[in-house]
This record gives sequence, C-alpha cells and structure tokens, in this order.
Amino acid sequence: MRPALVLAAHGTRSTAGERTLSALAETVAGVRPWHRVELAYLEISSPLLAEVLPVVRGPVVVVPLLLAGGYHAHIDLPEVVAEHRRDAIVAGWLGPHRLLTSALARKLARAGLRGTDAVLLGAAGSSDPAALADVRAAAHLLAVRLARPVTAAFAASGTPSLEEAMDRLGSTPAARVAIASYVLAPGFFHDRLASAGAGPVSEPLGADPDVAALIWHRYDEAVRRHRSAAEPRTLHRA
Repeated sequence: MRPALVLAAHGTRSTAGERTLSALAETVAGVRPWHRVELAYLEISSPLLAEVLPVVRGPVVVVPLLLAGGYHAHIDLPEVVAEHRRDAIVAGWLGPHRLLTSALARKLARAGLRGTDAVLLGAAGSSDPAALADVRAAAHLLAVRLARPVTAAFAASGTPSLEEAMDRLGSTPAARVAIASYVLAPGFFHDRLASAGAGPVSEPLGADPDVAALIWHRYDEAVRRHRSAAEPRTLHRA
C-alpha cells in the first residue's frame, strides 16, 4: 500500500494564507493523483494534525511544510506524531534545496528584479541557530543562481534583522533592494517583508510546481530511508 502523504503546516490567521496552502496541497495531489494527500496544521488553522493523523488509514508519511528546522520541526511536530500516530514516517523539512532556489528566482524575476538591485532573502527567523543556518544556505544557493550577493535577513528572530539588513543594503551603491520572500504563504511574516520599504518583493512560494516537486522528493527520501532501515542486514564473514 502506498503511504498517504500528510502535509503538516504551521497554521495561520490569514485566510489568504490558508487558501494558498490549500492550493499547494491541490498542486501536490495533482502530481500523483493515485496518492492520498491531506493538509493539516500544527496549530491555529484547521484541521489540526492531531485530528488528521488518527483517521488516515494505512501507512503515513508526514512532510513538514517548513522551510527550515527549528522548534516546530524538532519539538512540536514530533510530539504530535508520537502522541497520535507513532507509526508515521516523518520526512525532512523543505529547505534549503535547489528547487526552492528555482522558485525564488522565478518569482523575483516576475516581481521585476533588475540587474542593479541588491537582493535580500527575507525569512521568518528562529531562535535555533541551525534553522538560521538553513536560511543562510538558501541565500547562498540563490546568490549562485543570480550571480550576485544575497543577504539573509529575519522578520522575527535572528540576525541580521530585516531592519538591520535594509539599513546596511541602503548604504550600498545599489539603486534599490529587492526582497525574495522566503515564506510559503501570505500572512504576518510576508506582510512584514512587504512593508519593509524595499523595491520589489516577490510573492510567497505558494503553490509553485517546484515546491510541489520538492515535497514529493522529501516524501520519497523518507520512504527509502524507512525501507532501508527495515531491511535485515546480512553479515559477511571473511
């Protein structure tokens, strides 16, 4: 039996954000229509992951709709899975990855990126240094793709803050600052990026085909890892 895919998003008070995540789930389901795909949330939005996991029949793979590690990836989600579906396979979070880089570059171009723009990768942020490192790695991948420096900045927790990065880039010869929105859906953090006083701000990653492809990539990775761990090991004697 093919494991069902459960997408685990954080949750948002933005109706536009919920619509975008629903559209992403539909895009994901359209890639492999023979698979069951469910969207659930850790908090705030519904349905909650704690409610969805017990009612999905058969094997389950949970893919976190998180762009970096951090508290939600390391604490929240594992606790829900441990309490409500101990047999579920949990995949890795999404970023950094070249497929996200492709989506970011495409959305920046659509927003009107110019060759003279300074570029900032705007993320939510985290108190977890490893999560911040994930975002900085994503900024590096984008810098390679665009062949120009890209500064990672954080709207909530992490350094440099969005304001600090804007001030720093504002003192450079660049005509303006373009922000690549490193969030999945509209909501509080994208609003912070949009109001930063920059030039163009790209749309959230949303229901992008490359994001959908990455979700299935994480799903496949998790299934392979689980099957490899379950296979009996053969001891070879010299």
